[in-house]
Amino acid sequence: QVSELVQFLLVKDQKKIPIKRADMLKNVIREYRDAYSKILNRTGKTLQEVFGMQLVEIDSKRHMYILINNLPRAGGKYLCRDKEKEKMGLLLVILSFIFMKGSSVKDSALWEFLHLLRVYPGRQHEVFGDVRKLVTEEFARQKYLEITPIPLTDPPELKFQWGPRAEKEISKKDVLNAVAKIQGKDPTFWASQYSEAEATT
Repeated sequence: QVSELVQFLLVKDQKKIPIKRADMLKNVIREYRDAYSKILNRTGKTLQEVFGMQLVEIDSKRHMYILINNLPRAGGKYLCRDKEKEKMGLLLVILSFIFMKGSSVKDSALWEFLHLLRVYPGRQHEVFGDVRKLVTEEFARQKYLEITPIPLTDPPELKFQWGPRAEKEISKKDVLNAVAKIQGKDPTFWASQYSEAEATT
């Protein structure tokens, strides 16, 4: 059961979509549901020891889990497949922007910012394809971004924040240090971001 669950989780993780406990029970554990927590604990240990992955519950109400990479990041580089590297690059830029703007931004501000990088939401991008879809659907589904409607806005506006996967996988300290390096300033220049980054390390 453990090795079956390990494989199931690794396959599911390719799509970076949170894995529900219900799916684990239905597809893998089946008649062994009484031993669920024992199997899950052993699976978590195996993932950690063999693959350097950590199984983390991100929603305790709906029992949803994600795998996060626990291997040391060589020089801050994220371990991901080549095709994913560019997407992760864009994601990190977006997460940095949100963090530096005080942890939440309106969709209009985000698209305006991406415009400056010559990434346009309505236009097909040679690397990212449909950028609006990538950001609002894929990154949101993978729980890197949390997108919520802002009440009483006309036309309707959305608010973008870090999602639970980003909170677990990405270090705010790394983000702040990277921004500080680009802007040639000391990280302490941004007082509130600096204290938040220090608090989350």
